[in-house]
Amino acid sequence: MAGDTHAPAAAGATQQTGQQGTRKEAATRALADVPRVPGAKKPDPVLVADGVVRRFGGLTAVSVDHVEIQRGAITALIGPNGAGKTTFFNLLTGFDRPDEGKWSFDGTDLARVPAHKVARRGMVRTFQLTKALSRLTVLQNMLLGASGQKGESLLRAAFAGIWRSQEKANTERAMELLGRFKLDKKADDFAGSLSGGQRKLLEMARALMSDPQVVMLDEPMAGVNPALTQSLLGHVKDLREQGMTVLFVEHDMDMVRDISDWVVVMAQGKVVAEGPPDSVMADPAVIEAYLGGHHDVSLADEAAAAELEKEIEAEVEAEIAQDDAKDGHAR
Repeated sequence: MAGDTHAPAAAGATQQTGQQGTRKEAATRALADVPRVPGAKKPDPVLVADGVVRRFGGLTAVSVDHVEIQRGAITALIGPNGAGKTTFFNLLTGFDRPDEGKWSFDGTDLARVPAHKVARRGMVRTFQLTKALSRLTVLQNMLLGASGQKGESLLRAAFAGIWRSQEKANTERAMELLGRFKLDKKADDFAGSLSGGQRKLLEMARALMSDPQVVMLDEPMAGVNPALTQSLLGHVKDLREQGMTVLFVEHDMDMVRDISDWVVVMAQGKVVAEGPPDSVMADPAVIEAYLGGHHDVSLADEAAAAELEKEIEAEVEAEIAQDDAKDGHAR
């Protein structure tokens, strides 16, 4: 009997694992023949941007000639600080307006579409600095993410019979997501009491309340306790397995290698490289200019980090000594 009890669960787990492998493999196959060049055309793009430019005074923060995001894949957007990644995110999601250019989501033009309407169409985002409402409970924060709520109308709000069943369904959906993100026991706590990592989880869970097609994550690992890192990684991968497209900004190259199907590199507002993680990170120009010469050293390895620090200090001291020598000769 014991064997019979566990057999269906084991079979289900095997089937789920097989499905996940198939989703990742499908993304890999779809991108296999895509040229490793900036602006490369994808076989099934869900998001396309053309000639998007954003200037702040005399500074051009974003100048993207052409970029496409493959449907059903996890795409990383990387580059140094000030490369224009977050500004580009803001433009695509309606939180800012470009000076020039156009972009479309699933074939629909999004130029001048405000952020709340972009979200309703199925493209949602999270922020580098979480936007949880601290004085509301975790569950109340989740309910804010549900779209098309009948009770939001002032007239309908007076008639509970109109919205009560929808409110119940939204609450059940919210609790299911909180359970998946291991936050269900925090449902009645104020969001302000959560840790930084838990707030990241809450923001990701809330984004899923609207059943989006595309989820855009701005530095999901920033400020997260290492104990929650693997949990967050698993949730990002799970988005792809549920059929969603993921575009995320991240500086952690270990994470980029682990979960990305495709990588887009930005520098000085432009897309300068594209390709699978290993291909992009093996590009000498990208390594030198955007990732640093020591990108292969895991920051989790304390011994390697200490050795790296010594190497950098030695290089700096050598440069100082060389400059002092030059100054001595000049005198």
